[in-house]
Amino acid sequence: MKVLLDTCAFIWIVTGSNALSKHARAVFSDPGNEVYLSAVSIWEMGIKRALGRLESTGDFAVSIMEQRELHGIQPLPLEEGSAASLPKLPLIHNDPFDRMLICQALTHGMAILTPDKEISKYPARVVW
Repeated sequence: MKVLLDTCAFIWIVTGSNALSKHARAVFSDPGNEVYLSAVSIWEMGIKRALGRLESTGDFAVSIMEQRELHGIQPLPLEEGSAASLPKLPLIHNDPFDRMLICQALTHGMAILTPDKEISKYPARVVW
């Protein structure tokens, strides 16, 4: 299965947080799954860091890429096909980052690893 991490799931994975459910941890750890982190999540984390809502030390961009690689997570760029599908989504979820992750998951046939119940209202597969 191709799995796209929600931003919070990535943060909880790299920090070893107990907020990650047992099932989510099993999905992430399954070597048969391909796990991705979207450039959209990096953008979101960068904004949160700039606003003082996300702590990090050192070079933020390097740290994110190092953590992604350390945990065997593949990068997912934002390409125009996913971005162009945004107007097709109903306005259920107000978070623009989550809406773009939904577009990417639908475009690439991925499940989204997220606890966000609003995302499950879209036709994308949600695992948690």
